[in-house]
Formats: sequence, structure tokens, C-alpha cells
Amino acid sequence: MTAWVLGLVLASYAPQQAGSALLDPPREARVQALGKQLRCPMCQGLSIADSGSSAARAQMDKVRELVAAGKSDQEIRDYFTSRYGEWALLEPPAAGMNLLVWLLPVLLLVGGGVAIARTMRRPVSAAPSPAAEPEEKLPPSDDPYLEAVRAELRQ
Repeated sequence: MTAWVLGLVLASYAPQQAGSALLDPPREARVQALGKQLRCPMCQGLSIADSGSSAARAQMDKVRELVAAGKSDQEIRDYFTSRYGEWALLEPPAAGMNLLVWLLPVLLLVGGGVAIARTMRRPVSAAPSPAAEPEEKLPPSDDPYLEAVRAELRQ
């Protein structure tokens, strides 16, 4: 008896099963396209359309509900960003600090290409052979150790 009452109480706190009925094919295609643009909160690298987690399925149901209510794609994206922030979008908009994320790789590639091109254009100068270089005349030193090192290097 107590197990039955406990099960009844806990069932009221259990999350709803995700999996609402599919819409007609054009609207369902729109739901899937929107689902590909939104990030799964559990599997951070996947969209909610590609994830099998219950949170992603619940969010897909919410997208389906909003599409059925006649909301535009931008209104649906705004709905999720207002609740979860820009993190909810798989591709954040290229504005503000996000612009740096979009432009920095391009700038690094261009800079690397310029550096490689400059290095490749420089003429290769032959290194002078040690026999061809004249011996430097260094002023004599009062330090006998330094003189011994210099004499050793001359040999």
C-alpha cells in the first residue's frame, strides 16, 4: 500500500514524456530545420534535432508547438535565446564580441599566408665559410682566463 502511494506521489513530480505528434510535412521540415539551429543543453556539440536526450526532445516539442502556433523562425529563435541566452544557438550571430570569433581565424590564416610568402620570397644567402671570414682583432684583455679562451677559439 505504501509503495503504491509513494509511486503515485512521485509520478506527479516525474517529467513529462517528450514526443508530441508530428505536424504536416512542410511544417515538420521547418521544425527539423529550426531544431538543427538550436544547441542541445545536454550534448553541447549537437543540435536538438540530432540529440536523443530528453531535454532535446522536450525542446523539439516546444519548437513544434511554436511552429503550430504560427510563430516565425526568428520569433522561435528569440524565444530560445531569451530563455537560454545566445548559447542556445549553434551558430551565434556575427556581431559584437562574436564578430571576433568569426574574423580571428580568417585574420590568422591571412597573416600566416603573408608570413610564409615573405619567407619564401627572401633570397637564400650562402653562409660564409669559416675559412673565408677574416679573423677579428680583439683588444687584448687583462684577464688571463679570457685570453686563454680566445686563444683556444683561434685554434
